[in-house]
Amino acid sequence: MKAASLSAAAARFIGAPFRLYGRDPASGLDCVGLVAAALSATGRMPLVPHAYALRVSDIGNCLEFASANGFREASGPVAPDDLILVRPGPAQFHLLIAEHRRSFIHAHAGLRRVVRMPGPLGWPVDRHWYLSSKD
Repeated sequence: MKAASLSAAAARFIGAPFRLYGRDPASGLDCVGLVAAALSATGRMPLVPHAYALRVSDIGNCLEFASANGFREASGPVAPDDLILVRPGPAQFHLLIAEHRRSFIHAHAGLRRVVRMPGPLGWPVDRHWYLSSKD
């Protein structure tokens, strides 16, 4: 499938419960789990870290996760299907999938479910990736 289907795949999980370290849409997803589920729904075989800390100052795991799953550093405005890494708080990172330039899908811990969130983003953007063509 084409990379352009990533946000459509993620949208299918809107309403799925939130669960920290969750990888199954039925029992719950966190932000990494949502990205993995969307990648899987597009025909990719996601590589997911087994463990990661909630509070970190080093984003090495995020960079490895993105690279291992075919995401490449993007420049310019956010486009549909881009992966966005934001910093909601000190030593805290969160992944979102861009649906449109001003609409994002993510696993919202506070609302306890996967949601569609209108932009602009209220958090600083640390990284921005696009999904490269399937190899």
